[in-house]
Amino acid sequence: MPDAPFRKLSSLSLIIPVFNEEESLPALRTELERLLPSFTGVDVELILVDDGSTDAGPDYCAAWAAEAPWVKVVTFSRNFGHQPAVSAGLRYAGGEAAVILDADLQDPPEVIPEMIRLYEAGYDVVYGRRRSRSGESRFKLASAWLFYRLMRRCVHKDLPVDAGDFRLMSRRCVDVLNAMPEVHRFMRGLAAWAGFRQTAVLYDRKERLYGESKYPLSKMFFLAWDAISSFSALPVRAVNFMGLCFLLFGFAVCLYALVQHLSGHTVPGWSSLVGLMTVIGGLTICSVGIIGEYVGKIYEEVKRRPLFIVEKTLNLDGRGAKKPVGRQ
Repeated sequence: MPDAPFRKLSSLSLIIPVFNEEESLPALRTELERLLPSFTGVDVELILVDDGSTDAGPDYCAAWAAEAPWVKVVTFSRNFGHQPAVSAGLRYAGGEAAVILDADLQDPPEVIPEMIRLYEAGYDVVYGRRRSRSGESRFKLASAWLFYRLMRRCVHKDLPVDAGDFRLMSRRCVDVLNAMPEVHRFMRGLAAWAGFRQTAVLYDRKERLYGESKYPLSKMFFLAWDAISSFSALPVRAVNFMGLCFLLFGFAVCLYALVQHLSGHTVPGWSSLVGLMTVIGGLTICSVGIIGEYVGKIYEEVKRRPLFIVEKTLNLDGRGAKKPVGRQ
């Protein structure tokens, strides 16, 4: 426990990205309204960020906001992705602390009171660490296990394993994240990079009741690559290392050919030469591709396009009106 005076939480923002979750939203509303009385003395606001949904979810969110002033809605002009949606929620959050969670209820809201307790004890970031994951295949479990260890190895040494975006963050941590201007955002990596006092809450991840996961294997792969290339030059360094290895191997082949020539033996034929050229050519192409990925990210950053575009908001009372897009 950190050496910090006890602090009482006065206001809390719940940030929930929503993308085609019309089946999950009624259950989410029931769960949050059941939990609301437990936040004694805390002003709670719910920020639903509609990430360009194409189902009836936006209509449900609008109807919910019309009935409950504590529910705020931010609607994107199109689908920008989960990480921009989280970023938008943080930009519009007005609470002393903010909690990020998904609409599918796999990350249970009943963990939030424990997060608040740790916040009041002095922690700035309280992240949920999954103790178990119900209803998922062995392949999904194995790929998730590998994903989080790879991220810790390549992105940041303090990045917690088995922890997604489900977390509570203090206002000063939220302000630091909001001040970061990059387009390619890996929010859990940015939170680890920001530092502050951090701790975990263990919980059992529930089975998804409705719809399909918004993070299949393909999206996990691209998220991993985006995170690695945004936080680390490791891929470029790996290419440099492989290039050095092949250079040394090439010198060894040349030395072998020279020894064979001086001893009067025939140098091996074209098949070994073609094989060697193919390997080196493939390595060269991969190297150019990896460097091109970094150049592409630089290109997207220097254009300074907004991270997201907000089409409309509900119940925000002018908050964020001076910054309707995702740049400070």
